[in-house]
Amino acid sequence: MHDAPGLVAILAYDGLCTFEFGIAVEIFGLPRPEFDFPWYRHCIVGLDSGPMRAMGGIQILAEAGLERLAEARTIVIPGWRDRTEVPPERLLTALRDAHGRGARLVSICSGVFILAASGLLDGRRATTHWRYAEELARRFPAVEVDPDVLYVDAGSLISSAGSAAGIDACLHLVARDFGTQVANTVARRLVMSPQRAGGQAQFIPAPVARAPRSDLSTLMQWARQHLHEPLEVSQLARRVAMSERTFLRRFSEATGMTPKAWLQHERLARARELLESGTDGSERIAELCGFRSVESFRVAFRNAVGLPPSAYRERFGMTHTS
Repeated sequence: MHDAPGLVAILAYDGLCTFEFGIAVEIFGLPRPEFDFPWYRHCIVGLDSGPMRAMGGIQILAEAGLERLAEARTIVIPGWRDRTEVPPERLLTALRDAHGRGARLVSICSGVFILAASGLLDGRRATTHWRYAEELARRFPAVEVDPDVLYVDAGSLISSAGSAAGIDACLHLVARDFGTQVANTVARRLVMSPQRAGGQAQFIPAPVARAPRSDLSTLMQWARQHLHEPLEVSQLARRVAMSERTFLRRFSEATGMTPKAWLQHERLARARELLESGTDGSERIAELCGFRSVESFRVAFRNAVGLPPSAYRERFGMTHTS
């Protein structure tokens, strides 16, 4: 049903972030007995020789050197040890060569400084932890830095914000390879909610209660059940007895997204589920998910997922229909 996803090379070096390194090992390196198809193979690739000391005093032994990157389909770059340190040219050359032959490069947090130094991000969108975004933009003006999002998918180059956003980026890659149902199964094993949208805000500046507002939570549940309807912000605001201005502010504070962006994300998520598990055609799915036309659905889906609906079903669907 699924093609083997190939080798994931996880870079290691003195001073790397233990948490971000662990994210990659957890998602790509652990066995997945719950699935009946081949999972990722992984390899720890060391930049430095001998035991490498990660943050917190943990020592890491690499299985291979940079030459192993030539075999990798995916390369994960955890946070770089010192943003002001220019990465070794041998590392940058290895990454450029790998990308040139089709490998996917994924940076987490300050790992994007390595990607930027390689020149691969020139003219492309990228992100990093919000604390480092201004520095990244200043030092690498050819990179289009988006400081507000969780991760940026630029095809074969994926960059994510700090720490936990690396989980979202890695789950996003799993969804690209295996579909959203598989990615959400991995998320459940991690005891976390399904992957967040890449465009979601990195942080919410206003204080947030431990539990979401009951009125907004109820509204969001209702909206998910009525995605087939042409939901408008004014309609949603009325359901919770708020002015549109107040509703927009409180919704953004609670979710990090505008209502319009959240609805689009939910509609696309529902469409993915229907394509993966059902047999309805694109016109019916567009109707069920509340898109104004099948054309607008196809455009939105391809922009978000990178595949047209028909190709997505062919790759990830449980049943295949013409």
